[in-house]
Amino acid sequence: MPSGLERFYGRGHLHFITASCYRRKPLLGAALRRDLFVKVLEQVRQKYQFVVVGYVVMPEHFHLLISEPERSNPSVVIQALKLGVTRRILASRKRRESRSPSLWQDSSSHRIWQARFYDYNVWSGRKRVEKLRYIHRNPVRRGLVESPGQWRWSSFRAYACEENGVVRVNDWSVLKPKRRAPVE
Repeated sequence: MPSGLERFYGRGHLHFITASCYRRKPLLGAALRRDLFVKVLEQVRQKYQFVVVGYVVMPEHFHLLISEPERSNPSVVIQALKLGVTRRILASRKRRESRSPSLWQDSSSHRIWQARFYDYNVWSGRKRVEKLRYIHRNPVRRGLVESPGQWRWSSFRAYACEENGVVRVNDWSVLKPKRRAPVE
């Protein structure tokens, strides 16, 4: 971890996470890639047992609002998510290129993500609502859609319409109750 960067885990806070594609390129610009991302997010959610409170997948970045996972920590979750998406994108690209090889392949074409990610601890209900609104309004602010419900790659419809999407939102049953030592 870079010097001066400190992550605060183990306090039971939610984590507002932002990660960007390599050089902020729209590497998630295609609907199929965003579909792939949400599929991998759900697989990682199940494996590490955390709650997805909110999410949005944009063409060049993503935002998550998640609980601390039962297994491991948010850093490992983000690493697994990025790696899972990268492996699938590169495997798909390799299959495509084997059918029609390119002479001018970009040396950075294997890079999907910027290193690291931004993590903000959300400790209050007010901040939780603020971050959810930010997440859900992101596609509208960017001019991709006119209303949040039109963007398929977001948790908005889970809240507004109670729709079950690929990613299970607010499934708190994955967390085990924490046992505290008796107070003497």
